Amino acid sequence: MPPAPKIPAPRPQANVMLSRVAHCLYWMSRYIERAENIARLLEVNLQFILDFRGYDDAHLREHWGSLLASSGDQELFDKHYETAESRSVTEFFAFDLRNTNSILSCVFAARENARMIRDQISVEMWETINELYLFMKSRSTADVWAAGPYEFFQDIKRNSHLFQGLTDSTYSRSEGWEFIQFGKFVERAHKTARILDVKYHILLPSAGDVGGALDTAQWQAVLRSASALEAYRRFYVREILPWKVAEFLIFSDSFPRSIHFCAAQVDDFLRRILGESGARPRTEAARASRRLLADLQSLTIDEVLKEGLHEFLVEIAASLEKISDEVVQTTMFYQAESTQEEQQLQQQQW
Repeated sequence: MPPAPKIPAPRPQANVMLSRVAHCLYWMSRYIERAENIARLLEVNLQFILDFRGYDDAHLREHWGSLLASSGDQELFDKHYETAESRSVTEFFAFDLRNTNSILSCVFAARENARMIRDQISVEMWETINELYLFMKSRSTADVWAAGPYEFFQDIKRNSHLFQGLTDSTYSRSEGWEFIQFGKFVERAHKTARILDVKYHILLPSAGDVGGALDTAQWQAVLRSASALEAYRRFYVREILPWKVAEFLIFSDSFPRSIHFCAAQVDDFLRRILGESGARPRTEAARASRRLLADLQSLTIDEVLKEGLHEFLVEIAASLEKISDEVVQTTMFYQAESTQEEQQLQQQQW
C-alpha cells in the first residue's frame, strides 16, 4: 500500500494553488519537455547512422538497442516489433500510442492537461500546444520518411521552444510558474542523464584508447543531442574527449541543459513550492535535493568515472524521481484524470 500523502506546511492563502491546477501545470510542462528530448535523441541517432552508412545489421541493432535499453522500453518494443531498426524505432518513439513515452503520447498528454486548466494559462500557451497536437495528429511515420525526418524533429523542437518562450513572456511569476519550471527542469535533468547513459558504454579507460572518426562522431552526437556542441567547443577549445563531454554535461553550472544547472533550478523551485525558506531542510524532498546538488558541486569527473558513470547516472535519475514524487504527493492531492482513455480514443480515430 503506498504511503499516505504528506501534508505540507500551509502557505499564505493568496499563494495557495488548487492541487488540480498545480498537477496539470507540472505535467503539461514535463510532457512538452519530454517530447522535445525524445525528438532530440531520435534526430541525432538517425543523423549518426546517415553519417556512417557502413553500419551492418548487427551494428544497427546495437545502436538502436542502446537507446531502447536506456529508455527502459525494450520489453514493450519487443512485444510489438520484430526488429530494432531505424523505421521501427522511429515509429515506436514518435507515433506509437502504446508507448506512453512516445512524442505523440506526450503531446496528447500535455494538451489534455492544458485543456483542463485553459482558464489558468495564456491564450498563446494553449494555441501553441494545440497547434503541436494538430501537427502530430496529421503526421505518420510514412510522412516523416517521405519528407525527411530532420525537418519533422526540428518542428517538434521549435514548437517546444516556442511554448517555453511564450510561457516566459505571458505567464505571471506566481505559484503556477514555480510548478511549470520545476516540472521542466526535473524532466530536462532526467533526460540529459538518459542521453549520456545511452552512450556510457563507449567511454574508454584511457586517452590512448580514444581516437578515430567513429569515436569522435559518437561523442559529437551526444553533445548534439543536448544542443551542447558549440557550447562545449567554446568552453574547452580542444578535441572532443569522452570524459570531457561527460564532465560538461554533468557538471557545468552555466550550460542550461547540464545536470548541475538543472539540479540547481530544481532545488530553487522546490524550496519555493514547499516553503523551504530556512537553511535546514524540513522535508525529505528538500534534503534529497540538497544532497544531489552538493554531490554535483563537490565531485569530479575522475571520481564519477572511477565509481562508474552508468551507476552515477542511474542514481541521479532515482534522486530526481524521489524529489518529484514527494512534491507531487505533498502538493497535488488531486488525482488528475487519466489520459489513457483519451489516448486510446485518439488511436481509434487515427
